[in-house]
Amino acid sequence: MHKFPIRIYYEDTDLAGIVYYANYLKFIERARSEWLRELGVDQGGLQRRGLVFAVRRVEADYLSPARFEDLLAVESRLEALSPARIVLDQAVTRDGRLLFRARVTLACLADSGRPARIPAAVAERLRSADLAGN
Repeated sequence: MHKFPIRIYYEDTDLAGIVYYANYLKFIERARSEWLRELGVDQGGLQRRGLVFAVRRVEADYLSPARFEDLLAVESRLEALSPARIVLDQAVTRDGRLLFRARVTLACLADSGRPARIPAAVAERLRSADLAGN
C-alpha cells in the first residue's frame, strides 16, 4: 500500500468550510501519479510512446467530511491487474479514520484511443509493489 499526504488548504473547501466533493478526485489522482513515479513508471515516457492511463470508472463513497487545515493520507492499493487495465482501491483518511473511499479502474490506451496492453515492465513493477505492500 502506498501512502501520500495531503494538507487541506482554504481553496480546497466550499462555503461550509468542508472539502468540496470533487477535490477528493484530485487528491486520489495526485496519489496515483506519485505512486507510479515512486515505482519508477515514467508516465511521460509512456505518453511519448503513444500510451496513456485513462480513468474508465470511479466508484466513490463519501463517508465523513475533511476540513480546512486537516492533514490527510491517501492510501492506494492495487486490487486487480489485467493486460490493459489497472484497478485500485484508494482511501482518504484523517488520523486513521476513513473519510472517502474509491475503486478506480484505469485503462491503458493507445494514441488511437483504443485499449492497449500495459507494457510488461510496468505490469511487473505494479505486481512487485503489490506483493511488497507498496
